[in-house]
Amino acid sequence: MSNSADSPQAGSSPARGRRFRPVRVLTAAVFALAGLIFFTSFDTAKGTNIRTDASLLKLSDLIHERSRDNGELEESNAALRDDIESLAERDDGRTKSEDDKLAALEEKAGTQELKGEAISVTLDDAPPDATAKLPGYPEPQPDYLVIHQQDLQAVVNALWQGGAEGIKVMDQRLISTSAVRCVGNTLILQGRVYSPPYKIQAVGDPGKLKKALAASPAIQNYMVYVNVYGLGWKVEDDGTVTLPGYAGTADLQYAQPVD
Repeated sequence: MSNSADSPQAGSSPARGRRFRPVRVLTAAVFALAGLIFFTSFDTAKGTNIRTDASLLKLSDLIHERSRDNGELEESNAALRDDIESLAERDDGRTKSEDDKLAALEEKAGTQELKGEAISVTLDDAPPDATAKLPGYPEPQPDYLVIHQQDLQAVVNALWQGGAEGIKVMDQRLISTSAVRCVGNTLILQGRVYSPPYKIQAVGDPGKLKKALAASPAIQNYMVYVNVYGLGWKVEDDGTVTLPGYAGTADLQYAQPVD
């Protein structure tokens, strides 16, 4: 019998005679860790390919589907509102002065069509391969080349400041509760999703509207990016146009009128 260090000594118990082997323990730990990783990967994937962005594509498809549904519901709501108003006009018991007062309130609320002289402002992303056009400016980061929420808000606020009687963003009329919000590279407005270019149209005095745009500090800052990195900016006279009335719900969810 060999008298190596691995063999138990005479008179000693087998448990005391075996030496501790760190390599075996380390090997066992590695296999255990690998098994845990495989199990975790299997549990996460659930039989799917976790390297793809299919879930993100499904989410994007769902957002656009809901946007289309909201658009169809708005059209249906507008048609029903027209029917109700037609029925009410037959015999609503109101006097002419009351009807005139109601019409004036509806016009201010933005629920009725608005006709008048208008201008439009179009904003667009810069080309993805854009470089600095003027010396002294750094090469653009991706953030410099896209339209942001504050850019759209700056245009809308300047147009209101310039005396706009009504504003339409894309194909929707703005009202007092409208919120211009961007998520990533898309605009979400009243439950619908839009991609650039973004067109904003305002009815009012064209000269005053353009003057208000030029005087806005936020738009002046935006124009730096237009001139340096190629962000899109176009202001046009549209002549006489008719803005649509707001067709969505006007119920307040988080506020109540003061009595």
